[in-house]
Amino acid sequence: MPVRLVDAGTVPALQSQTVYHSVAYAFTKDSPNTIILVTPEFPYVCIGFHQEIRKEVDVDFCIKNDIPIVRREVGGGAVYLDNRQLFIQWIFHPNAYPMRIEERFKMHAYPIVETYKALGIDAFFRPVNDVQVHPGKKIGGMGAAAIGNAEVLVCSFMFDFDFELMSKVLNVPDEKFRDKIYQSLNEYMTTMKRELGAIPSRETIKQLYIEKCEEVLGDRIEEGEFSKAELQKMNELDSKFSSESWLFSKGSHARPAVKIHSGVWVGEATVKTPGGLINATIRLRNNHIDDITLSGDFTFYPHTKFSKMEKALLHAEVTTENLREIINHFYEEEKIQTPGVEPHNWVDSIVSLAESVKRN
Repeated sequence: MPVRLVDAGTVPALQSQTVYHSVAYAFTKDSPNTIILVTPEFPYVCIGFHQEIRKEVDVDFCIKNDIPIVRREVGGGAVYLDNRQLFIQWIFHPNAYPMRIEERFKMHAYPIVETYKALGIDAFFRPVNDVQVHPGKKIGGMGAAAIGNAEVLVCSFMFDFDFELMSKVLNVPDEKFRDKIYQSLNEYMTTMKRELGAIPSRETIKQLYIEKCEEVLGDRIEEGEFSKAELQKMNELDSKFSSESWLFSKGSHARPAVKIHSGVWVGEATVKTPGGLINATIRLRNNHIDDITLSGDFTFYPHTKFSKMEKALLHAEVTTENLREIINHFYEEEKIQTPGVEPHNWVDSIVSLAESVKRN
């Protein structure tokens, strides 16, 4: 069966995310592997599935400036998006991809990298999930998720980017820190416009990309349209994704780091890993986990198992040996993949908080 390409054109911000979710949720054994090309009509902020909105985004700034916020079911970090990007969304059968997530990212990156090269941009894939341009400037990042009966990979072509606005939509401690983010974005990110001095036509990029996809996939690509079932699911997801219960779903257990009473503490810990930041909000009762919320900008596959890991840690005694046993068993039992994040990283975030409580 040929790979279906749906060029969705320019759509409202919310639909630029719900289009691929709807195809994934409507996916059956007879569905074609599908590639979607889509661009948002207006700017918005998109947060990763495992993030807490008020920790990552300056919600008040976004409201004041009419910038919508959307939560996706794919991992990764908060990002500012607008019509200067062309989103690439793959919704495929599981057996169409390599088993390891790292190899899936490499496969997904190939036609993007080769398209950039054909345009004269010296791009390359950098594990775990980045597309970069020499000397080490990021021009794209990929995300992965299992949604419905499908496997999803997402990335984008970066025509141009508003580095200043990206720095303004993020929640940061102070303006000095915000200035540092803006400086870092300018130094370590790039775009087609910066590399070429001009932006190639969307049609040129599209045709080059299709050719490169056929090379890596070994299948013919044919343009098509969304099915009735997919459009119906899209309407349902538009309602779900625009609800406050969905948008704020990861923040309901966040608490300040304080002593509640003797033996009970609530605090937060952050651990930086090659695969992203891990944030742990935990209530400890006599050195046992009484409540826990994990979040961050990592990739956790399959994402539907994430809350199950939190439940597996509930009531556990906080010792390195015990937590490692629980998480290692969970990874093995549920076939968890977290590129760049190792099981011991979760342990480190929890133990570091417990150690800080003991010092107090």
